[in-house]
Amino acid sequence: MIDHYTIIANFPYSTEAQITKSKLDTEGIRTMLLDEKTVDSDPLISQAIGGVKLLVHNDNLEEAIVIYNQIRAYEKDEQGNAIVCVDCESTKILIAEPARKNIFYMLFPFFEKRKYRCNVCNTIFQ
Repeated sequence: MIDHYTIIANFPYSTEAQITKSKLDTEGIRTMLLDEKTVDSDPLISQAIGGVKLLVHNDNLEEAIVIYNQIRAYEKDEQGNAIVCVDCESTKILIAEPARKNIFYMLFPFFEKRKYRCNVCNTIFQ
């Protein structure tokens, strides 16, 4: 059954995942949450297991991505201003996945510098 679903988002807490899932459910999109109960029972392991995963049925994937991109929260700088992409000047910026290219960053991921990814053109920048 899970083979017919694709992960479209990860959330550190189940409440955020539930809100997004509810919106998609009201639009008639089949969804499910993975690792929700594990994170609820011990929130400290959320980062270790990748958080709560929101899965969408493959038949509804494109529609779900469009809706999710409309309601998701994008990154802001320290002053609360929108971060702008260096290539396309979009303000739809997310935190990029850490590269963890060597063993040091695998053991101590908090030392790796934060990078951003544009949700429009997929450019990664600092």
